[in-house]
Amino acid sequence: MASEFNGKKILVLGAAISGISVARILRGLGAAVTLSDAKTADQLKHDTAGLAAAGVELALGRQDESLLDGTDILVLSPGISIYIPLVAAAQSRGIAVISEIEVAYRLAKAPIVAITGTNGKTTTTTLTGEILAAAGKKTKVGGNIGQALSAEVQGVEQGGVIVAEISSFQLEGAATFRPHIAAILNLTPDHIDRHRDLAGYQAAKERIFANQTGEDYLILNFDDPAVRGMAARAPSQVVYFSRTVRLPAGVFVADGNIRLIWQGETIDICPLATLRIPGAHNVENALAACAAAYFAGARPQAMAAVLASFPGVEHRIEPVETINGVTWYNDSKATNPESSIKALEAFPAHIILIAGGRDKNTDLGEFMSLARDKVDHLILLGEAAARFAAAAERHGVKNIHHVADLAAAVALARTLARPPQLVLLSPACASYDQFNNYEERGRIFKDLVRRLS
Repeated sequence: MASEFNGKKILVLGAAISGISVARILRGLGAAVTLSDAKTADQLKHDTAGLAAAGVELALGRQDESLLDGTDILVLSPGISIYIPLVAAAQSRGIAVISEIEVAYRLAKAPIVAITGTNGKTTTTTLTGEILAAAGKKTKVGGNIGQALSAEVQGVEQGGVIVAEISSFQLEGAATFRPHIAAILNLTPDHIDRHRDLAGYQAAKERIFANQTGEDYLILNFDDPAVRGMAARAPSQVVYFSRTVRLPAGVFVADGNIRLIWQGETIDICPLATLRIPGAHNVENALAACAAAYFAGARPQAMAAVLASFPGVEHRIEPVETINGVTWYNDSKATNPESSIKALEAFPAHIILIAGGRDKNTDLGEFMSLARDKVDHLILLGEAAARFAAAAERHGVKNIHHVADLAAAVALARTLARPPQLVLLSPACASYDQFNNYEERGRIFKDLVRRLS
């Protein structure tokens, strides 16, 4: 199918990791490629110098409609909304508008396991990839983590498998994208500014299974009513996972074990007690990963071995250091309240919580109610600090502190923390007010903590 791009004039919007990768790949396939970004070259975070040498035309610092002249296909990077005027202009001209993951799908030879949801995507995707690798399959992991999916699919033949973390942004431009196995972990309000409302956000998520057939599998969280209800629209075989209900079929918790029942086969994969990753949400991630890996060909022995050794992913309830009896945790990946709720639930009490950043204006009621019961000190920073403080006060949270930046937050937490307390960075916010991304925020936090020791 790769030949479909040969000789086409293609405009790629967004000069970040995915855009740069797909521009280079499409040029290598014989397309005439222009890579455009509203930022100028000196404003970009990624180097585009090698693209010009490869024959990619660069149109930086402008995105006027003349870029569409003669264009056959418009490819969107995840950071580019399908609602921008240039996309509307392309659609009115009859230009095909697709996402980078759509390009990846059309190039892929191996089956794709695609995982989405509001929270838990990275952990579940990484865990699934490690199980399949342990099962002896040639496995590549990409998408919303690591390298762009269009780069990762290269070189994986039919006998292998591609495991992809897929965001709602990437799904906006999915046209024929059809993963053999799709998983939806949960659905809570997020990215409403991009998708306009919760219905738009859910519709984007459901595109992950829209093109599946009866030969494919859709793994759904039975415990999440919105996700469970997606089964009514699924053209594929639905497989549920549940942390709270003993299911007649699927993957669930029973008698302290992760149990799988499918087509008459009952397997106890491993005891819950062997999981290294903490928290009820990680039990759900493990259940989903086992389901995905099973239908991709992994046997229980590989699942059990990986679950017993998997330490978790960077920036997700990641232990950093223990200093004077106080353990510090980096949960920078918690960019919404629901994700931070899961982090708070992973610990019994006595938390010194560092939160705040760029506000997504999501509801804070449940988050602050839990903080009232579990948090000894709440340290707030960033653009969201004032709204978070007001919500915390309304819900009875005590000991609320305001600081200017992350360094000040770490310094204050150091003076406050005493055993059996722990310090948790779990912002419940995006990072873009003070950092380039949540990874940078997490790395800086870890560096600040390690300097303390």
